[in-house]
Amino acid sequence: MPWFLVWLPGGVGVLTTVGRRSGKARHTPVKAAREGRVVYCVSIRGSHALWYKNIRSNPQVRIQLPGGVHTGVAREVRDEAERRSAYVALCERVHPFDYVEGAFHRPGRPTRAKVVELHRAWFDGGIPFVVELGERIGRRRWPFSDRSLPGS
Repeated sequence: MPWFLVWLPGGVGVLTTVGRRSGKARHTPVKAAREGRVVYCVSIRGSHALWYKNIRSNPQVRIQLPGGVHTGVAREVRDEAERRSAYVALCERVHPFDYVEGAFHRPGRPTRAKVVELHRAWFDGGIPFVVELGERIGRRRWPFSDRSLPGS
């Protein structure tokens, strides 16, 4: 994750959760798509992802996006309309970094179709989440202080 210190590409966020056992801040790069006051992301590993387990234990999170750092409350997608919005935001929008990502996960030259197919597979096999954004706590905070997460 060190290169995220220098550059955070579009379509990516750094999600900070509180460890359910340790109580310490845990930082995870995630595929993220902002729509107004919400950010959609997906737990690609489903319920096996540690950050998913941390969110289930404590939904208070912090998320760094290319435009700044926000506090928020994470939850699973509630209904089919929200699931469709998350799908469009995460799967059908392709950012330049997604082609780099696609090169690591699919054989051959990455194309828009291959990137969309990869994101669709992640979305369909994972658990989509919504982070309802709270206050903006800065332009960039790295390393994050553990004090900026509620409950830490």
